[in-house]
Amino acid sequence: MPALTPENCLNATRQWVEDFVVAHNVCPFAGREVARNSIEYRQLDGNDLEGALLGLVEVCRYLDETPEVETALLVMPNGLDDFDDYLDALALGEALLIDQGYEGIYQLASFHPDYVFEGSVSDGTDEDDPANYTNRAPWPTWHVIREAGLERALVHYTNPEQIPERNMQRMRELGTEQLAQQLAGLRQLAAAGQQPN
Repeated sequence: MPALTPENCLNATRQWVEDFVVAHNVCPFAGREVARNSIEYRQLDGNDLEGALLGLVEVCRYLDETPEVETALLVMPNGLDDFDDYLDALALGEALLIDQGYEGIYQLASFHPDYVFEGSVSDGTDEDDPANYTNRAPWPTWHVIREAGLERALVHYTNPEQIPERNMQRMRELGTEQLAQQLAGLRQLAAAGQQPN
């Protein structure tokens, strides 16, 4: 089987954004950015945490210099498979953004194949709850969001506080089996060196 190349991994991530995030309206603002081609996709090595953190700072600088790019997805197909390790790395990334003066400018949203919400979220979820798929992606992923852009988008959206609850309900309607198959299919296509549809 061919190696998982950055190109295959990033193509599968683009497909996940289009066929999952946009198709299920998980993020009501993502469709516009897909249409505008304003999402930066980069691969980082989760086995090299220092390098991944440097990559995070580099993409923030790139966004500083490239206002036409709204957001970035930093995908880590290697390393950080363990969700707790991923959360530790995410905390380091968030602290680094503050240290680099990016607090209030960029924020990180997080996605992981084994994402599980803490029990305090909404009515509480467990590992098998389909609602976890609102934050599950084919690989560990950091989503770098421009806070100013998010604030502009939220002004035009009625009841944005209802987005997470609506997403959880939608995931429960779809069910774990369908959602798991969709993620696994993207990973398998990428690993086989095939282009997603």
